[in-house]
Amino acid sequence: MKGKIVCVDAFNILYQFLSTIRQPDGTPLKDSHEKITSHLSGIFYRNISLLSEGVKLIYVFDGKPPELKRKTRKEREEIKDLAREKYEEAKQVEDIAMMKRYSSQLVRLNEEIISESKELLEAMGIAVVQAPSEGEAEAAYLCRANSEIYASVSQDYDSLLFGTKRLIRNLTISRKKKTSFGRFIEVNPEIIELDKVLNQLGIGLDQLICLGILVGTDYNPKGIPGIGQKKALDIVQKNNQPVLIFESVKERIDALSEEDKFDWKEIFEIFKKHDVKDFEIKFPKINISKIKKILVEEHDFSEERIDNQLEKLNELIKKNQQKNLGKWF
Repeated sequence: MKGKIVCVDAFNILYQFLSTIRQPDGTPLKDSHEKITSHLSGIFYRNISLLSEGVKLIYVFDGKPPELKRKTRKEREEIKDLAREKYEEAKQVEDIAMMKRYSSQLVRLNEEIISESKELLEAMGIAVVQAPSEGEAEAAYLCRANSEIYASVSQDYDSLLFGTKRLIRNLTISRKKKTSFGRFIEVNPEIIELDKVLNQLGIGLDQLICLGILVGTDYNPKGIPGIGQKKALDIVQKNNQPVLIFESVKERIDALSEEDKFDWKEIFEIFKKHDVKDFEIKFPKINISKIKKILVEEHDFSEERIDNQLEKLNELIKKNQQKNLGKWF
């Protein structure tokens, strides 16, 4: 990936930082003013190594979500409310393990977190794009439309349904993950190339979108009960057109409860014609003093640790200066 440009699904990655970068009891990192800093820690430390290797990052932030996503958001809020109850119960009996388990489900992004994330990213020389709607859709579009952009970065497979040419997963997470059995497993970045996936499965993008709808997307989370990945693949391989695919499962959809019913055409249209726009990508200059102001002065990060990491950015600045100077000779 050295020298490559990638589009990052910002909300997806920020949620990842907020839910995984935590203290032993599961509470997020905070400064002396009780302001959450887990996202800032993730942005700074996890991106430094990528930047020092010459990877150019564009963070794409969500705009207004599609109307269809309201149901998903409502369900997520209900899960968070239940998790909060469980967390408080665990806290009362000082069950650290259970506190950690439920606390990661309480993550919420607010305007302050989003605003200071953008500010730190730009100070680090990372481009920031504000999408009109879904960030992963905009990232996928930019990746597809701009030959200079190598891939989208997200944990969400829906990026493929939006048509990104490549999806990189596990890029910004810790290299070791603790399982429910208490063991650690190694987690490596993976690159999924859309054309290779489609060729290997013998289907087109429209069929892949239909497959996603059958098993469940952000817009119909439960999909169709009884249809898993293998069965869904079999259905879309036997039926070339979306109309035929959903005609073959019409009875199953009609049998769904009112709450779980969905209009496949409406969801299909979101993936095919999502609200996106073109952007002229400009990478800001690295601003060391602003980075230190945000992290050290405003949020109590260790100046020594920050300075150690900033050495890598200073080396990057020197390399860029030498490269620009070389253009004159």
